[in-house]
Amino acid sequence: MTSTTAGPTVPSAPAAPTAAAAVALRPVPLGDSTITSGFWFERMQANRRQAIRTGYEKLETAGNLRNLRIAAGQEQGEVTGPIFMDSDVYKWLEAAGWEYGRQADDEVLGWIREVTDVVAAAQAPDGYLDSVQQVRGKGERYTGLHWSHEHYCAGHLFQAAVAVHRSTGETGLLDVAVKLADHLVATFGAGKTEEVDGHPVVEMGLVELFRETGTREYLDLARWFVDARGHGIIQTKHDAEPTYFSDRVPVREQTSPEGHSVRAVYLTAGAADVAAETGDAELLAALVRQWEGMLASKTYVTGGIGSRWDWEQFGDHYELGPDRAYAETCAAIGSVQWTWRMLLATGDARYADLVERTLYNAFLPGVSLAGTEYFYVNALQLRHGAFPEEERSATHGRRPWFDCACCPPNIMRTLSSLDAYVATSSTDGVQVHQFTTGTVSGAGATLDVTTDYPWDGTVRVQVARTPGEFELALRVPAWAEGAMATVNGSAVEAVPGEYLRVRREFAVGDVVELVLPMTVRVVEADPRVDAVRGCVVVERGPLVYAVEQADLPGGLVADDVRVRVAELRGAQPEHRPDLLEGVTVLQLPVHAALSAATGPLYRPAGDDPAPQGADETLTVPAIPYYAWANRELGAMRVWFPRA
Repeated sequence: MTSTTAGPTVPSAPAAPTAAAAVALRPVPLGDSTITSGFWFERMQANRRQAIRTGYEKLETAGNLRNLRIAAGQEQGEVTGPIFMDSDVYKWLEAAGWEYGRQADDEVLGWIREVTDVVAAAQAPDGYLDSVQQVRGKGERYTGLHWSHEHYCAGHLFQAAVAVHRSTGETGLLDVAVKLADHLVATFGAGKTEEVDGHPVVEMGLVELFRETGTREYLDLARWFVDARGHGIIQTKHDAEPTYFSDRVPVREQTSPEGHSVRAVYLTAGAADVAAETGDAELLAALVRQWEGMLASKTYVTGGIGSRWDWEQFGDHYELGPDRAYAETCAAIGSVQWTWRMLLATGDARYADLVERTLYNAFLPGVSLAGTEYFYVNALQLRHGAFPEEERSATHGRRPWFDCACCPPNIMRTLSSLDAYVATSSTDGVQVHQFTTGTVSGAGATLDVTTDYPWDGTVRVQVARTPGEFELALRVPAWAEGAMATVNGSAVEAVPGEYLRVRREFAVGDVVELVLPMTVRVVEADPRVDAVRGCVVVERGPLVYAVEQADLPGGLVADDVRVRVAELRGAQPEHRPDLLEGVTVLQLPVHAALSAATGPLYRPAGDDPAPQGADETLTVPAIPYYAWANRELGAMRVWFPRA
C-alpha cells in the first residue's frame, strides 16, 4: 500500500541536475519560484481547478485505470485503447504531484494515493509493468519494442514518481519506479538485450530517477540508450524504416532533428540530461548543432515543430506550410523540455527566447481558456468551409479528450510545473528568464517580480532579501529592439538577445526595471519557405497574432484578407478585458480581395502588384493566436498575403 504520510519536502524542478552536473545554471525549484498572479497564473489556476479533476475522471472513463486493474487481477476483461495507455496515467500523476507541491490539497493527495495503489498492484514480481502488454500480449515482453512503447511508458512512470516524491515525500510510486528501473538495468544494455524503444522518453526518466536516488546504473543505461540509436538496431531487428524512430543517424552525428517530431525532441532532451550528468562536451556540442538546425529551417513562427501529418514528422528543410501544419502540442512540450535543458547547460539567452515563443504560441494554443478542451494539432490556418477530418484536426475544434490522449495530460504536467521554468541560479546570482508576477528565491536573494506581461512590457524586480553582492540577470528578448532599463532610476544598457546583468551590493528595496518595447512587428519568412512566400506575420511582444472569422465583418472571410506592411506597422493595440478572458487586440488595416470568390483558379500574371478586382480597406481586430477557437469555430490565419 502507498505510504499515507505526506512529507514536508520542498518541491524541486522537473529537471534537477545533481551538484556534480556540468551545467551553467540550476533551476529555481517550485516553492522558491512562485507565480502569484497575472497571465500564466490564470492558466495554471484553470489547470488546477478544472483540468486535473477532469483528467482524473477521463482516465477512468477512457479505460486507462481499468487496464491497470485488469493487469492486477482486480477486474476481468480485455484492455482497451492504444498500447501506450499507461503513459497517460503517469503524465497525469506527474501533474497531480507538482500541483500538490504548489499547494497542498487533501483531495489531490487522495487521488495520487489511489492511482498509485492501482499502478503498484499491476506490477509484476520482477518489476515489469505495462498493463496493455501484460494482458493483450499475454505476458510476452519486448517482442515488438519499436512499436510497443514499453520503455516509453516506463519513462513517464519514472518522471511521475520523481514528481510525487519531490512534492509529497511519499515513496509508494517511487518504489514502483525503482523496481521497474532495476528490471530494465538487468535486462537491457551492452551484453544484455541490445535494443531500444521506438519512442524515446525513458532516457529523461532514467536520468531523473538517478538524480533522485543516486543509483548510477540508471544514468549508465540512459547513456547506453542514447548512444545505441542510429546504429541500425530497429531496422535490423524489426525491418522498420529507421528515420521515423530517430534511429537513422547516431545522436552525436545528427545535424538536424528528423522523423517523428515528439520522438526526436524527447530523445534530444534525454541526451542533454546525459551530457550534463556525464560532462560529455562532445554530446552537448552535437545537441547544439541539432538545435540550431531545427531553429534554422524546421520551426514554425509560433515555435511549433512537425510539419507532416504523415507519421507526425518533421518535414524537409523549409517545409513549413501553415494550413497543413501538424505542430503537435506534445512536440511543443518536448521542444520546451529540450530547449530548457540546453539553457541550463549553456546559459545562452537564445534558448530562453525559444522557450518563451514556444510556450505562448505553440504550447498554449493546445488548451482552451477553460483548461478542459484541447488541440492535438495546431494548424496556422483554417480555411473557410474546411471539411472535418479526423478528431485530431482543427476542423473539429477543441476536444475534451482523444482516443490517442497523449496531449491533454502532457499539457497538465507542463502547466503544473511552470513555476520551475521562470528562473535559475548560479554561483554569480539569479537569472530571470520568463516574465511573470511572483517571487523568486535563489543564491541567497529573494526577488519580487511585478509585471502585466505579455500585454505590457514593463518588468519590475524589487529586492526583498539580499546576501549583499550578487548578480541579477534579466533576459532581454531578441525581438526587443529599443529596450530600456534602470537600476534605482538610473539608466543602464539593455541589449536585445542578451541578459541585462546587474552586479552590485544590493540592498532590500532596490529596484531593477526592464521596459520592453511593445510595438507591432511585421515579420516574413526565409523565401525558401515556399508556402508563405509573399506573406507576413504580425507580432507584439512575445505573441503571434491571428485573424479569426468571428471578428470579421459580414462578407469578408479570413481567406481573403490581404495586408500592406507599412500600414501594419501602425496597427493600434487595444486591451479588451471583456474578450477571451482579457486580451490585447491589434486593429489591423487590411484589404479584401473581393474578387477572389468569383475569379478563375488560375489567371494571367500581371505586372501591377496591386490585387485584381476591388480593393476595400477595412480595420479588423487580430487576436493572439493562442486564443483562437475559444468561440465558434471558423476560418483563421496567421500568415497574411501582401496586397
